[in-house]
Amino acid sequence: MELDFSDFEILILPDEEFDSAVSCQLSHACRQAGAFSKDYVAKSIKVIPTGKVSPAEKRDIALKYAKGEILAFIDDDAYPRKDWLKNAMKNFSDLQVAAVGGPAITAKEDNLRQRASGLVYASALTSGAYNYRYIPKPKREVDDYPTCNLLVRKSLMQELGGFDTKLWPGEDTKLCRDITKKLHKKIIYDPEVLVWHHRRQLFLPHLKQVARFALHRGYFTKRFSETSLRLSYFIPSLFLFALITGGIFSLVFRPLRPIYSSGLFLYFIIILISSISKELQVLFFVTIGKILTHITYGFYFLKGLLSSKLREER
Repeated sequence: MELDFSDFEILILPDEEFDSAVSCQLSHACRQAGAFSKDYVAKSIKVIPTGKVSPAEKRDIALKYAKGEILAFIDDDAYPRKDWLKNAMKNFSDLQVAAVGGPAITAKEDNLRQRASGLVYASALTSGAYNYRYIPKPKREVDDYPTCNLLVRKSLMQELGGFDTKLWPGEDTKLCRDITKKLHKKIIYDPEVLVWHHRRQLFLPHLKQVARFALHRGYFTKRFSETSLRLSYFIPSLFLFALITGGIFSLVFRPLRPIYSSGLFLYFIIILISSISKELQVLFFVTIGKILTHITYGFYFLKGLLSSKLREER
């Protein structure tokens, strides 16, 4: 993908050192994608093997090597639109802006189950008011944003001591909390700062990711309550509680069965209607995916909420 912005460097932090064949392919791909010269690629792209460490640790290592004033974080399964950096940099003209993020759109080349996962995340019935992270929405100020598409002032990152490397996923939540609540700076969501993001396909890979997010968010409601103690994060758990208790009571009290059954039927119809899109072939996966996402998030959010401490994860 050719970027219409020339003044930048690329830091790649793999677990292990690339062999010569991979390095040559990388250099060739970068020259073709960005129309860079061989000398520019040699000077501007650094490969820094880190060993098997968490993404948060990799980003802290990159902080030591980065020369620029703005750090642009992107996941290894995401790639930017041509005007990504140019559009992001416009926001930093305001000195109160510490960070800028934008939507991570499902990659066009993803397969059917990956696209279905993207539709699940993009739905307001799944992500609620936070679905602007997955589809373009109006520009706004936010206080929590994922590092799959986040640009931060290097000076502020250094002031904060980088990421909390014991947290993954979730290191970005703490960073954003510190930016907005400790430094009292702004984080801007700009729909034009766009990247394409490959999804985990439905069902199991998607649900494993949802479980990790929910587990940490539940734990963060106690540790970082300023940005995580919000009713919207509790709704899937409330749904799961109603699903289980309603089922038990309807078995014990027969008059409750029609009410419970009607409620389940209405829920399913709402999910089904909301899952209809131009791609009818994904309807089944999106419908079932939303239901399983609600249940998975609800369970693991409660697990995180009740946990006294989370183990470090890779």
